[in-house]
Amino acid sequence: MPEHILKDIFGYDNFRPGQAEVVDALLADQHTLTVMPTGSGKSLCFQIPALLKGGLTIVVSPLVALMEDQVAALKLAGVAADTINSSRDRAANVAAWKRASDGLTRLLYLAPERLMTERMLSALSQLPVNLIAIDEAHCLSRWGPSFRPDYEALVRLRDLFPDVPLVALTATADQSTQNDIVAKLFGGQGQVFVSGFDRPNIRLSVAMRIDAKRQLLEVVEAHKQESGIVYCLSRAKTEKTAAFLVSKGIRALPYHAGMTAEMRNQNQTAFMMETSGVVIVATIAFGMGIDKPDVRFVCHTDMPGSVEAYYQEIGRAGRDGKPAVAHMIYGLDDVRMRRQFIDQDVGDADHKRREHKRLDALISYCESPECRRHALLAYFGEPRDDKSGCGNCDICLNPPEMIDGTESAQKLLSVIVRTGQLFGQAHLIDVLRGANTEKIRSNGHDSLPTYGIGSEIDKNTWRSIIRQLVAAGYLKLDVEGYGGLSLTEKGQALLNGDQTFHYRKDVIKPSGRQKKRRSEKFDPDDLTPDQISLLMCLKEKRTELSRARRVPPYIIFSDRSLEDMARQQPRDEAAFADIHGVGAAKLKNFAGIFLAVVAQNLEA
Repeated sequence: MPEHILKDIFGYDNFRPGQAEVVDALLADQHTLTVMPTGSGKSLCFQIPALLKGGLTIVVSPLVALMEDQVAALKLAGVAADTINSSRDRAANVAAWKRASDGLTRLLYLAPERLMTERMLSALSQLPVNLIAIDEAHCLSRWGPSFRPDYEALVRLRDLFPDVPLVALTATADQSTQNDIVAKLFGGQGQVFVSGFDRPNIRLSVAMRIDAKRQLLEVVEAHKQESGIVYCLSRAKTEKTAAFLVSKGIRALPYHAGMTAEMRNQNQTAFMMETSGVVIVATIAFGMGIDKPDVRFVCHTDMPGSVEAYYQEIGRAGRDGKPAVAHMIYGLDDVRMRRQFIDQDVGDADHKRREHKRLDALISYCESPECRRHALLAYFGEPRDDKSGCGNCDICLNPPEMIDGTESAQKLLSVIVRTGQLFGQAHLIDVLRGANTEKIRSNGHDSLPTYGIGSEIDKNTWRSIIRQLVAAGYLKLDVEGYGGLSLTEKGQALLNGDQTFHYRKDVIKPSGRQKKRRSEKFDPDDLTPDQISLLMCLKEKRTELSRARRVPPYIIFSDRSLEDMARQQPRDEAAFADIHGVGAAKLKNFAGIFLAVVAQNLEA
């Protein structure tokens, strides 16, 4: 019975929402696509059927680090799991294959490149393969946020293993991506389970770029001694941002594809192994499959490429279900660069059209005057009827003031027309405010009737108005040129007085360190001081064990398990067996160690 495996092996009393249905479908040999929010337990959906079916389950995973962590976690739970990958020497890989071919392995983790070699496929065809699981399945679709050509070869699996059920798992797939995966992988025949996209523990916020370094530092300093990820658009910016944070006393480590593999692995290991205080500053090269549960914040210093990419990247925060923050800093230049990236892509016209539409959706999200969570969920096909909002985004916490900007917008549009619809926002704002610059004088723009007509509005407000006019489709950015602005048909109608325009007043926070909200406390409020003291001792022991075994601390026990120990204070193995996350193997291997910590703490 699946429930017995859930309790005896993994130590959980109940399935989370959506898990049981997927397990039942796979046990009935049905091809299945599973879309679940990050941190909701996708892996158990195939691990439990793998153990019940017997034989060999192949798990396709995109990253070596993820494979190693999952195998280590399964082995600690007493499950015969293995991986063959490029980080291991030949002898280790040969030994792993021998165990699999001898029938000693239940789950074998492989990268798609290794699985889809003719030699590996031929060898596997001789073994009792009973299930194939494809993790991060959005990589298979060209409409997903992280398409990988090597994943596309996996479409052959249905024909190569015609009697084996396939399960594709992802947290990031809108309707078109789901359809694409089902069509390619299952030939259109398969069950689709969507458990929702909401991550209510993540507080969402977006801010216009005013003083990027100060804004970033405020986010990071609000989470001192906690783990976080800072995303940057380029390798150079990654290095500079990491150096800046280090100069401010933050333990920040860079991660990007331009670094040596050794240095990347060293920094990733430090991030994964340490329980607090390490901030990774990275390009999107970092993160897919990162399963660290206690990431307290993700901060984008530049706009991501799409809503899907954004959702995937913020999904690395708060996997333990505790409060976390996703913050984005962006400006008009981000929009221009993202448009440029799309236009320079090698894809066909239809692909570029889709990508522009996806970027439009992200811009709308950034400029939304209403609940961000509702806007995000609506994109993924989960509209909310609750008009009161989520209560955990910047819009809900600090509702914006909406201002009638029709007259101001018309002044700007007039300046754009009179200067030839060629110039970018900086010059246009200078003309509006009556600045005395060489560029204005040489172009004769100081003699225009519109020169200085917007002097009563400050630069930041003009930037906000321009950004929101672009987002709302009144203005078009010259992507290939230097960010020149021109009127769209909608913008011309606004200039003619046939439309009105309201803009959201940006809230510019004063400089100074943000205070941490009480809800972001790392330790549970229901623990007494003595229990918190015990929890600290339990965490120290976990860190000691994780270093000795060279695995991340959460693989030994999750924070929730340690909190349960601190709360229940088990005195014997029978009581320890009731702790969340304690299965038979962990009871055997760790009960004595952690019971001793509890006993010592009670005696003190």
